[in-house]
Amino acid sequence: MKQTATKYQASIKTPFAHLGLVFKDDRLVNVEFIDAETEIQPSTKAAKATIKQICDYCSDATDAYQFDLDLNAEGTPFQKKVWRELEKIPYGQVLTYGQLAEKLHTSARAIGNACRHNPLPVVVPCHRVVSARGAGGYAGDTEGGWQKIKLWLLDHEKVSLN
Repeated sequence: MKQTATKYQASIKTPFAHLGLVFKDDRLVNVEFIDAETEIQPSTKAAKATIKQICDYCSDATDAYQFDLDLNAEGTPFQKKVWRELEKIPYGQVLTYGQLAEKLHTSARAIGNACRHNPLPVVVPCHRVVSARGAGGYAGDTEGGWQKIKLWLLDHEKVSLN
């Protein structure tokens, strides 16, 4: 988890982690898991909308939530292609790394690597890509704190991995 809270234009404590939000020209460019004690109140319309949508997503009353934010993720053309596909995976559903790889004519390892470098976790739902044998990794880890976040997100969306 990252620590430099001063670079964020807003932050929010969620049931699964504290998120730091970075914007450029009113477009969300980064969602980071941070260690911070206090929230940074949003000061722009884009930041306020993002905070509201994250709160809506985390609400137990929310079903089939779809984010509607102006995004500007920086990455390679291949990564951006994978991230666009992630946005198409419906709430409460998953694809395996292999299924997504087949769809994009690439390898499961390449899909996992693109997911690992997703600068907009939660909003661009890389947590909805799982292993053929279970949850798979999250942020490059297959156990510990990152795995707990992925499992929380999947459980929140009522995804059964059995």
